Amino acid sequence: MFNPTGKVKTLKKKVLIGMSGGVDSSVAALLLKKQGYDVAGVTFKLWKPDFYGEKCKSTDIDDAKFVCEKLGIEHYVVDYSEMFKREVVDYFAREYQNGRTPNPCIACNKTIKFGAFWEKAKEMGYDYIATGHYSKVVYDENTGKYLLKKGKSQKKDQSYVLYMLTQEQLSHIIMPIGDMSKEEVRKIAEKNNLIVASKPDSQDICFIPDSNHLNFLEKYIGKKPATGDFIDENGKVIGKHSGIWKYTVGQRKGLGLSVGKPVFVSGIDAKNNTVSISYDEKNIFHRTVLAEGLNWMMSDKLTEPQKVLAKIRYAHKAAPATVYALENGGVKVVFDEPQRAVTNGQAVVFYDFDDTLLGGAIINGHGE
Repeated sequence: MFNPTGKVKTLKKKVLIGMSGGVDSSVAALLLKKQGYDVAGVTFKLWKPDFYGEKCKSTDIDDAKFVCEKLGIEHYVVDYSEMFKREVVDYFAREYQNGRTPNPCIACNKTIKFGAFWEKAKEMGYDYIATGHYSKVVYDENTGKYLLKKGKSQKKDQSYVLYMLTQEQLSHIIMPIGDMSKEEVRKIAEKNNLIVASKPDSQDICFIPDSNHLNFLEKYIGKKPATGDFIDENGKVIGKHSGIWKYTVGQRKGLGLSVGKPVFVSGIDAKNNTVSISYDEKNIFHRTVLAEGLNWMMSDKLTEPQKVLAKIRYAHKAAPATVYALENGGVKVVFDEPQRAVTNGQAVVFYDFDDTLLGGAIINGHGE
């Protein structure tokens, strides 16, 4: 696999690297070439909404092409716009309509940035794919398994959104900048005169240029969300909400309720179009999380309870828990201490106690 200090010792391996037009993937391509790999870059053409006009115009493909020309490597463009719209954008809109809070990056990584990408690379005759993610793939000789480790930079670590990777994919993935900080990456880009050295990082959701997901949903779905009732812990209607898309569990601000003290969103019921409110913040803390669609990276399935560190959202601090497999392919996660704002649609992701990602699943409920 990738060796940041030496040369490739065997016959040149062919690597196809995903080039987003940003500094991370550009430096990753540079490092791979310096290692002696036979490298080519590919940029994915993804769906962009036309209702934002100039805001959605991007130089990403041109920037990636320019970097590839400077590095002396081939550059390809693959059109995944239809798949992206179907698997990521439609999913994003549907989840919000169902009262859930999705993470579209996870859907994109699963279906496109690693799923379709690896299949395309194999079709083109490449041995590996590479990306500019801040994570690391390591081979464990003791278990004969490939491990996904957190990136060196805790601030930039992206392992949370990669829990869906399989052993087959991991064995063909290189992440060259996983042992670097963003500052180190930019310095390498500057030293090598890459035009993207000072290019700003992309926004969280690439298809929403103004970061206003509510505005996007109204334009994309073609209507405003229906108003409905705020309901307190006793089932009493205490006000009108302006559409379930506008709320997420744990939210305190922007509710438009005046009850004399802070209140918190504790649940969203899409079927009845209601938003549940709690008067006490402790009621949005839960020890037990239920999740579906488990991907356990070390084997086909989880066979016995496992002590882990678990995160219930990207910015959440990992906390000790025990994960139990359920017969329906899901899991029950019992935290040592209650966690705030367990949110349906987000991922619960599991680590061992040595920064290795073990797997994850999508939250679909909670217990006590």
